[in-house]
Amino acid sequence: MAETVDRNLSAEHASAEQHTGVTQIANDAETILANTPFLLTRCSSDLRYLFVSEAYARMIGHSPEEVIGKKIVEVVGDTGFDAILPHINAVLMGDRVEHETEVHFKNVGPRLLHCIYTPDKDRFGHVKGWIASIIDITERKQMEGALRESEERLRFVASIVDTSDDAIVSKNLDGIITSWNKGAERIFGYSAEEAIGQPITIVIPHDRQDEERTILTRVRRGERMDHFETIRQHKHGSLIVVSLTVSPVKDVKGKVVGASKIARDITQQKRAQEQIATLAREAEHRSKNLLASVQAAVLLSHSDTPEGLKRAIEGRIQALANVNSLFVETRWIGAELSDIATQELAPYAEKDKRRIRIDGPQVLLEPNAAQAIAVTLHELVTNAVKYGALSDSNGLIEIDLGSEYY
Repeated sequence: MAETVDRNLSAEHASAEQHTGVTQIANDAETILANTPFLLTRCSSDLRYLFVSEAYARMIGHSPEEVIGKKIVEVVGDTGFDAILPHINAVLMGDRVEHETEVHFKNVGPRLLHCIYTPDKDRFGHVKGWIASIIDITERKQMEGALRESEERLRFVASIVDTSDDAIVSKNLDGIITSWNKGAERIFGYSAEEAIGQPITIVIPHDRQDEERTILTRVRRGERMDHFETIRQHKHGSLIVVSLTVSPVKDVKGKVVGASKIARDITQQKRAQEQIATLAREAEHRSKNLLASVQAAVLLSHSDTPEGLKRAIEGRIQALANVNSLFVETRWIGAELSDIATQELAPYAEKDKRRIRIDGPQVLLEPNAAQAIAVTLHELVTNAVKYGALSDSNGLIEIDLGSEYY
């Protein structure tokens, strides 16, 4: 009988130890889950918190003790609760639910969460709540969004570089080309495949090679060069006037590792500027000549009366104006002698063209000679009007431009 009692006591003692062990394991598991860095919750079917990890409580701005036992809507707020309610209904129907949702928590604002809801069942298989494993992906999504924006900006910048009419080139501190856009292909004639890996000196004339050493020295110091006008060379040897902007390229630590160059072809612009300067000089020269001619016309004009002097000056100036209009047609090369005569006599041939006859070959006079002839013809015509053939309605003027006289 004593043996039977001992066996019973041993069995009870073993059962007690087993129960104590299970309880200890449960307590240890709860302690581990409570202190895990993961966001874990266990909720009841009446929508209350039964358990929350420290990490989850910190995320929503509470301690676990402040959360456990409270209704979910009291903790997350109406807006946050409305966001997760459809998923709660699904898990309470026995479904495993995985979703991403932006939840606006009452105390901490919006957080983007990746949630897995698993039904919590009793021993009879009835759903009595759910267990949630949650990952806060707010920062990750923000980083992904920032990365997408950065990639979009890079694509936008790359598109600008690729389609720019300017040559946009990068090189390392040894002067080796590392990128070459279509603008550079068009301006310098080298394709990207031909240029990349080659020294930038392939587009610099031999007499300007020292410029590259100066540029690299300034780039290494972190200096920028704006609108530096110089000469570069096309693949086929022709020279190009360019305006260069050179900027240092730095790595993430701020160290200069290369340079970017923007080269604008201003060859045509320079030619246009030179043409404008030439035209300005020519215009100045012609203006001085014309004014000198006008001054001479005034000084050589005489009359017995002020009114006569005025008419004489006006006539000579008009003759100069008429011949200058002829210069425009030949781009100031000169004027045809016959055109000068025809122009001067035109008013007297309006009614009867037979009164004026001009014969002879075409003779092109340079501007100074043409102006002198125009004033001389004007004087002759004036005299003819006063004293000669044009003073008579039946008078005739004949001009022979025979070459033997010139």
